[in-house]
Amino acid sequence: MTELTDLQKYEFRRSLEEVRKLAGRGTELISLYIPPSRQISDVANYLRSEYSQSSNIKSASTRKNVQAAISSILSRLKNFKAPPENGLVFFVGHRSIGADQTDMIQFVLEPPDPVPTFIYRCDSQFFTDPLIDMLEQKDTYGLIVIDRSEATVGFLHGKRIVSLKNMQSLVPSKHGRGGQSARRFERLIEIAAHEYYKKVADIVNESFLAQKDLKGILVGGPGPTKDFFVKSEYLHYELQKKVMDTFDTGYTDEYGLKELVEKAREALKDLDLMREKNLMQRLFEEIRKPDAGLSIYGEEQVKNALMIGAVDTLILSEDLRRVKLKLTCPACGAKKEAMTKDSTEEVKCDKCAAIMKVDEVDDLVGDLHKLAEANNSKVEFVSGESEEGGLLLKAFGGVAGILRFRIN
Repeated sequence: MTELTDLQKYEFRRSLEEVRKLAGRGTELISLYIPPSRQISDVANYLRSEYSQSSNIKSASTRKNVQAAISSILSRLKNFKAPPENGLVFFVGHRSIGADQTDMIQFVLEPPDPVPTFIYRCDSQFFTDPLIDMLEQKDTYGLIVIDRSEATVGFLHGKRIVSLKNMQSLVPSKHGRGGQSARRFERLIEIAAHEYYKKVADIVNESFLAQKDLKGILVGGPGPTKDFFVKSEYLHYELQKKVMDTFDTGYTDEYGLKELVEKAREALKDLDLMREKNLMQRLFEEIRKPDAGLSIYGEEQVKNALMIGAVDTLILSEDLRRVKLKLTCPACGAKKEAMTKDSTEEVKCDKCAAIMKVDEVDDLVGDLHKLAEANNSKVEFVSGESEEGGLLLKAFGGVAGILRFRIN
């Protein structure tokens, strides 16, 4: 299966967000999912049949718009001899742009995973549920931080750390008295500790075994307890095999889970979370230097630096949404350009206040990506889910870079 590039994933996510916002009048929006195994000729025949049946739609405007959408899809299908490797998804229909006018909208997406089944749906909103499932980060790791007094269990879902349960042990601390009573007290302490470990393991077993596609388990904590817990095999044998390593952490609460992920950098070096943290820390180190070192941020500053080939690494937020629209007024014919978050935002004509029609969309991220490729700059995307990714979007406008050389 061909892996989507970071830019393709970004464009797919952005397009899906736009599709989900759209609504039609009546059942005028067509969602079409074509699996990679489905022949284009079969799909075309199916659509021609739907076109014939749509003549029974009572509303003249709805009938006209549905037939126009089907015709548009049929026209586009002529460009494909066979579906791409993961199949195809069409979102086509009409949305209202005021004054009893409608504007045809068309999205053709190649999904990140194969389309499992053929779907044709005509509704007032596009059917996006199968694609939303594809976007979810599938890599999940189990997290355990434990010592003799406390334990916390959680998950690392993609880039999100989720705490499931915190447990206090109530195991008595050791005392310094000698003799027979000391040995008896020691045995009582070990029995209490054993019961505590079993309780922690029961919660881990119940939570982790129910988690499909668990990639591995990380265990942390201060002192030798974490290693004893793992080596004594309190965990279910299936989970025992998934323990990747143990790590020293100073805490065993929710903060301990975050500390565990930090300490497990090497074990998780392939995870996007670690890549993003390392990248952003490198950027912050440059920013803290005199005259901001080799850092650069801000849309115009980064664009100018890219144009002269000064950027070594371009850093973009996955959550950055900024497009330039070229528009035409359907009422008076006036033209203008506008900057918006996405192509679905309604822009009114300055002359007659009618909703303007979108002729062309230029995406800021796409434009910066092209500039970077033209000047041999690396491009790194950072999600907004991590703390560093949120800071990139809020503090730096979602655009930053590390330079090859200082510029004025």
